[in-house]
Amino acid sequence: MKKVLIAAMALTVSMSVMTSCKDTKDKAEKASEEAAKSLEEAGDDLEKAADDAADAMEKAGKDAKEMGEKALDSLKKAGEETMDAAEKAGEEMKEAAKKAIDSI
Repeated sequence: MKKVLIAAMALTVSMSVMTSCKDTKDKAEKASEEAAKSLEEAGDDLEKAADDAADAMEKAGKDAKEMGEKALDSLKKAGEETMDAAEKAGEEMKEAAKKAIDSI
């Protein structure tokens, strides 16, 4: 009877260990699947972030080019206005010099 009781207890422990191992295996598989899914989602998020960054850099480049062109136009206009003013001042100085010479 003792042998039967010991065998039954050993069988019960053995079944319990086998069930526990199967549950552990199932949980490990589930955790592995969830980890793979999370990694895939993270990869998608990183790809989207990289695309957004590239778009932002392209827009910033276009904006910088446009601002540079506007600055160049402003400098060109300011240079032309300065040259016109210098030319006018030169003419006025010529006339003043002529008047000064005539009055002497």
